[in-house]
Amino acid sequence: MIDRFEQNKTRPRIDFQLVSGIMGGLIFFLGVSLLLPLLIALIYNEPSWSAFLITGLSSMIVGAFLFWAFPPRAELRMREAFLIVTLTWFLGSLIGAFPFTLSGTLASYTDAVFETMSGFSTTGATILGGTTRDGILNPAIEDLDKSLLFWRSLAHWLGGMGIIVLTLALLPLLGIGGMQLFQAEYSGSTSDKLTPRIQETAFLLWTVYMGMTGVQFLLLWIHPSMDWYEAINHAFSTMATGGFSTKNASVGAFDSVYIDIIITIFMFLAAINFAMHYRLFTGNVKSFFENREIRFYTMLTALFIVGISGGLWLIDNYSPGEALRYGSFQVLAILTTTGFGTDDYALWMPFTSFLLFLLFFTGGCAGSTGGGIKMIRLMIITKNIKREFRQILHPQAILPIRVGKRVIDSSILKTILGFFVVYFIIFAIGAVIMSFMGYDLISAMGASIACLGNIGPAWGDFGPTEDYAHVPYSGKWVLLILMMIGRLELFTVLVLFTPWFWRN
Repeated sequence: MIDRFEQNKTRPRIDFQLVSGIMGGLIFFLGVSLLLPLLIALIYNEPSWSAFLITGLSSMIVGAFLFWAFPPRAELRMREAFLIVTLTWFLGSLIGAFPFTLSGTLASYTDAVFETMSGFSTTGATILGGTTRDGILNPAIEDLDKSLLFWRSLAHWLGGMGIIVLTLALLPLLGIGGMQLFQAEYSGSTSDKLTPRIQETAFLLWTVYMGMTGVQFLLLWIHPSMDWYEAINHAFSTMATGGFSTKNASVGAFDSVYIDIIITIFMFLAAINFAMHYRLFTGNVKSFFENREIRFYTMLTALFIVGISGGLWLIDNYSPGEALRYGSFQVLAILTTTGFGTDDYALWMPFTSFLLFLLFFTGGCAGSTGGGIKMIRLMIITKNIKREFRQILHPQAILPIRVGKRVIDSSILKTILGFFVVYFIIFAIGAVIMSFMGYDLISAMGASIACLGNIGPAWGDFGPTEDYAHVPYSGKWVLLILMMIGRLELFTVLVLFTPWFWRN
């Protein structure tokens, strides 16, 4: 213990050699993952295979060199962990954008980075099919090579559970611990360890994740409207709560009640804590159904399905069956931050549109692939509001906030309240910037919350049938940074811009 303490005293405040070595390993892994869309390109005899080969091999060479030049030997500390997580998402998007430009699909590198960050952050906002401010017409989704569409969906799937969490199982090979990285990716939310060893936890989470993806893939593939390629793409996007589709009209292009039901169910499941899925699958049914966050999430989902479906039936003149079908799908698509579409909600009447707009400020459960504010925070804030009303009537009473039998510590409550304040400040800043670029109030607010909440489609000029191609290049960088901030729970990224992070 003393030796470790003395060693940390002599180390710099941030060990950039350690960061470089670990980043090398992660870049190498990204290069390996690019070989999968390369295989798709070869299967379909597409010219984009060379773009994936060049990017993949280059990433593996650079990553292997960094890992060889700076082999990670020292103990990983929290500062390095935060820096590594943020750099992984940012550099991963910069590298993952090259297949789009090298293949000649996108003329703008900024557009390529936007599309890739939208994939890794599971946002699902796209610039495809639109015209940029300088008059460049981006190809429509269905005009892209299948390998490029597969790469978009694969980026979703990798980003859904988290590239960092996946590599935690490999970190013992590097001679370092993984808890710091796990805490860095899930700062501000609850992390549910299934085993004492974080690497085993990561392995179990990914096992559940892959298993559920495989089940959905098979359920989609057996339907005649989907071949294996479309089934795997939509399974990737659903389980990651991402929303990228192989069709311009999203899931609505298949016009299938069966497809809608399967994707609706798996969107709901993907936004539940995967640790709870593991407990359910291993026979601990009681802990799953007694989980207060899952109950709150289910109750909120049911209330909005009833409200919006009822509005579509009684106000928008949908038939009862269509109202339930489209209403429940869009509720889950927005609440879980997936962003798929089967109906143009921008054409709904104000009552149903406003109810759906409220869901832009929710999100999935902690420990799920969903983005947004998260259900556990909403639940605790709701309990805090209830406590304040009771406190007014009983000023001298000690009224703790409980989730089940657990008393929420005041420090956790302060962190959650701080998260809410920072979240809405960032949302407001994003909306102000977009309005400065000439967008109306609804469009500016919609783009900001849709990117920060990792939802994708928004309102106004960014509605479910629109795209983000027309945003100025500077605005696209603002929005993709919002995607990254939202995906990494705000503080992981924002802490890098504080003077305290760089001080001893």
